Amino acid sequence: MHLIAIETSAEACSAALWSDGAVIERFELAPRGHSALILPMLDEVLAEGGVSRSSLDAVAFGRGPGSFTGVRIAAGVIQGIAYGLDLPVVPVSSLAVLAQGVMRETGARQVLAAFDARMSEVYWAACRMGDDGLMAIKDGEVLCAPAEIPVPGNGGWYGAGSGWGAYESELVAALGDKVEGWDPDAQCHAADAAVIAARRFADGRAVAADQALPVYLRDKVAWKKGAG
Repeated sequence: MHLIAIETSAEACSAALWSDGAVIERFELAPRGHSALILPMLDEVLAEGGVSRSSLDAVAFGRGPGSFTGVRIAAGVIQGIAYGLDLPVVPVSSLAVLAQGVMRETGARQVLAAFDARMSEVYWAACRMGDDGLMAIKDGEVLCAPAEIPVPGNGGWYGAGSGWGAYESELVAALGDKVEGWDPDAQCHAADAAVIAARRFADGRAVAADQALPVYLRDKVAWKKGAG
């Protein structure tokens, strides 16, 4: 099976190819370069993997929440490819993508993913590793003030994402000893989106191109939860 994934929901821009379990990625920190970088990145991973676009089985993208512009770019690019090649799409929560990368890099099995949502708010999700080795959102995605985050009932959590850089003191005060450490510089990687998407595609959880929609959260009532 061959699948491509992109992630542009925050400062990082990345594209990945999942090819029968092997993953090839291009990644760059480029807050204002997503639209110029993403298609060449896709061409590069396909060329390196020796996979043609006509051989793809599905496409995937980090659907947000995150930067409004970045999430919109990802959805637009993936929809265009999906329509052009008549392929199904696997949308993946960008918060789950972040948590998957933290688990891959640190071994943390419980991750509190937080993006700086501006306006003194965070995009927030508690993610836990399942038996399949994938990080899954525990109780939905939330947009709220840092001091109002849903505090998990157990401890042993690791924090990650730009929300921890912007609101470290508020988050630590809310969580107390439930959090053991955090990395405010952790970034989303398309490679992790591809790993999650490959399993979801195999489980029949893809959608048609017109259903590959971005998730902003801010256009919903605060505290309303989104699916992981």
